[in-house]
Amino acid sequence: MMKIRKTGIFFGVIAGFSSIFLWIVFIFYNPYSNPTTEPTVNTFITLFLPACLAIIASLSSKKILMLIAFLWSLPISLYLIGTPGVFALFGVTSISYLISFLFMLFAKKRSELKHI
Repeated sequence: MMKIRKTGIFFGVIAGFSSIFLWIVFIFYNPYSNPTTEPTVNTFITLFLPACLAIIASLSSKKILMLIAFLWSLPISLYLIGTPGVFALFGVTSISYLISFLFMLFAKKRSELKHI
């Protein structure tokens, strides 16, 4: 049970920090981006904030927050999967939120089954 839980935490934290790193590159080091435009605010809300929520959810083992982070980041992540380049990795981080949620869910279910 502990191994499954730790794996879920690992996936969530790594995916969250990866999304934050990708967002910083996307906004500040992308030659096609201007940090003072509306897409910066939109991607902050739809990519950066869910990444922060995923890290918090992982460290606090709150499954529902991880599911919210996944659903929150999913639409723009699906859009970015279709783009050429490194920013398609936002799709990988979003799927990692789902994997982290599932690991946390399985760890809880397994814990409940052992207590029966």
